[in-house]
Amino acid sequence: MLPFFGFAQKVEHVILVSIDGFRPDFYRDSHWPTPNLKMLAENGVSADEVRTIFPSVTYPSHTTLITGVLPEKHGIYYNTIIKDDGSPGGWVYDFAEIKSRTLWQAAKEKDLKTASVSWPVSVDSPFIDYNIPEFWSFTDPLDRREATSEHANPKGLFEEVVKNATGDLSKNEYNLTSLRMDQNLGRIATYILEKYKPNFLSLHLPNLDGAEHANGRESQEVSRAIAGADLVVGQIYNALKREKMLENTVIIVTGDHGFVSTHTSISPNLWLKDMGLENEAFFFSAGGSAFLHITGKNENKIVETVKSGLANLPLAQQEMFRLVSLEEIQKMQSDPRVKLAISAKEGFSFSNEKEGELLQKKKGGKHGYFPDFYNIYTGFVASGAGLAENQKIQHMQLEDVAVIIAKLLDLDMPQASGIMYPGILAE
Repeated sequence: MLPFFGFAQKVEHVILVSIDGFRPDFYRDSHWPTPNLKMLAENGVSADEVRTIFPSVTYPSHTTLITGVLPEKHGIYYNTIIKDDGSPGGWVYDFAEIKSRTLWQAAKEKDLKTASVSWPVSVDSPFIDYNIPEFWSFTDPLDRREATSEHANPKGLFEEVVKNATGDLSKNEYNLTSLRMDQNLGRIATYILEKYKPNFLSLHLPNLDGAEHANGRESQEVSRAIAGADLVVGQIYNALKREKMLENTVIIVTGDHGFVSTHTSISPNLWLKDMGLENEAFFFSAGGSAFLHITGKNENKIVETVKSGLANLPLAQQEMFRLVSLEEIQKMQSDPRVKLAISAKEGFSFSNEKEGELLQKKKGGKHGYFPDFYNIYTGFVASGAGLAENQKIQHMQLEDVAVIIAKLLDLDMPQASGIMYPGILAE
């Protein structure tokens, strides 16, 4: 029995760890090297699956985690902005872009101390006391050090954690080219946890996502990446133990999306070209899905033309994707500007290409799909003060995470649309 599990202690601290590309099989299946995640699942609450959002991509998903609402309400629809020509623009990073109330704000209004490390769309948040945001140089995207330093809060915090937690960082020790990224982010979060003891700390670990993009769902590199993230979770647990914080802390580990192994990339804008609509609309790819954005004047007519054109494709092409209707888009509260989307079948993904071949070989992994099948779902484990032991939930939604955190810390998040499951709290 772990020291604090199973006791209805008052919750004073919540540590929210998001592992990018996290999947429930990482703690359900024995072959994955994740002893710390399995320990938390066994001694706390875990979910068989967590339905993510549409599109199931990182920045909108993390904004749902921190707000408890879907994209239409929080305003982050994709990872990037969309240029006029339909190609991806700059990443959405500024906290001011979020339209909904966040857990950081709710915590500050209760005079609680907040911290965050590498969380998407957190740059210049006024509600995070100790913030090392996810950010990078616009001229050299592989170099995150100076840009992170400039936007860290308080000023000098990045230099402080480098001196006391990580040691001097080379460029490639603080970007996605190396598994050292997760380890250094874990050291930073652990240092802030031990020194400043925030009541709410959010941490984003990105390395697993890169391994799955490169290799798909199953590979040695995926095993190495999830083992590294699991090690960070263990380091956080050990830090809580050293600081005698275990008895009043909850650790939550979740993610933003699952992953699909792929073999073929589709260029749906070539279909629009064949329909004579290349100057009136474009498909914007989110990896596993593509959203129809209309630039022409007669929106309804263009939508119907696209529907008809897709329905008349050769059967072999139709079976590579499915249509996502306006009703489904509205139900998932996705981009409100969009009336039609397509979601690829497993094995396929979409690109933004407007020239070349319709199909191209593309082995690896993708996410972004409509979240209605197991492989794209993420996971959830939580253990600590006031939580039940060995409690399994069959199905959750990503919006539920903010509701659970709000309940644990007694925060006001009235807009959050998730639910609090009976049986999560210790009796």
